[in-house]
Amino acid sequence: MFLKRKIKNIMKKSYSRRNGYLETLQKGLVVLGTFENKFSLGKGSREERIELLKNEIQNADAIVVGAGSGLSTSAGFTYSGERFEKYFFDFIKEYGIADMYSGGFYPFPNDEIRWAWWARHIYFNRYVKAEKTVYEKLFSLLKDKNYFVITTNVDHQFQKAGFNKKRLFYTQGDYGLFQSVNPQIRKTYDNEEWVMKAMEAQGFVKDENEVFSIPTNGEILMRIPAELIPKCPDDGSDMTTNLRADSSFVEDEGWYTAAEKYSEFLENHKNIHVLFLELGVGANTPVIIKYPFWYMTMENKKAVYACINYREAFCPIKLEDRSICLDGDIGEVLGEIYKKIEEDI
Repeated sequence: MFLKRKIKNIMKKSYSRRNGYLETLQKGLVVLGTFENKFSLGKGSREERIELLKNEIQNADAIVVGAGSGLSTSAGFTYSGERFEKYFFDFIKEYGIADMYSGGFYPFPNDEIRWAWWARHIYFNRYVKAEKTVYEKLFSLLKDKNYFVITTNVDHQFQKAGFNKKRLFYTQGDYGLFQSVNPQIRKTYDNEEWVMKAMEAQGFVKDENEVFSIPTNGEILMRIPAELIPKCPDDGSDMTTNLRADSSFVEDEGWYTAAEKYSEFLENHKNIHVLFLELGVGANTPVIIKYPFWYMTMENKKAVYACINYREAFCPIKLEDRSICLDGDIGEVLGEIYKKIEEDI
């Protein structure tokens, strides 16, 4: 019930243009209860599924990619464990924060400390190169295809890997953008210059690859100077991250343009052979990607649904004959598909 209320509140907003986000939520709502909680892990052996997905990527008239956090996790952007402990050891010791995700909601005692956290959080998840080439593998498979990407990820990795910006829809924001807390200002602001200054202010130093790292003496500050706290350049109000957390999220002109292009892509390809390729979508926001993909596959008899995810690859029983479910690390699965394509050449 909470999910339905939240979505209906979003749908009450007035949009004057085609809006792929609103439309996808509407499709997601339709799916709730449609499949009677009857699901399948897919048909065929792993080898057969890999072959099927390879053929779909090669032969589909259009490919719609839906990417969740599992894709970035596969690329090395983990929010807990060794990576988190390396760069946030002082916050862990002082505040007992368990991971990067929960740290984003922690009630820090002042803005100097809060923005020190966010500078690190943004830098290590937006401005550094992924540890693994998962996004590059995906791009190599799709670069010559008729594709469009919808993603709830906010780490900018698709563009870094070479994907066409005009074929991307980041529904939930971007770590690289700030917005004003003033609801009247419906703009976003690039934060790269600020992030770099805030990292230097904490004592991080650049290594031989121009990447910020902890100095050899291990001494960094857990705060930034008060004069570095970001302020809106238009009215001097406080700033916050452009991440969808509540109704204050700013959907700027770029967001509206991407939403419109996504809607148009779906409309222009709704009755042909479409591959809905879902990557790393979990249970947090299924109504944005997973449920709408099921709905569109159900409505288009020429469509195929594919899901690659670690321990969460499944489909509705009703779509089992037109679904490919692959349980495993996304990067490894994409690598297997790419290898098969090369073998066929």
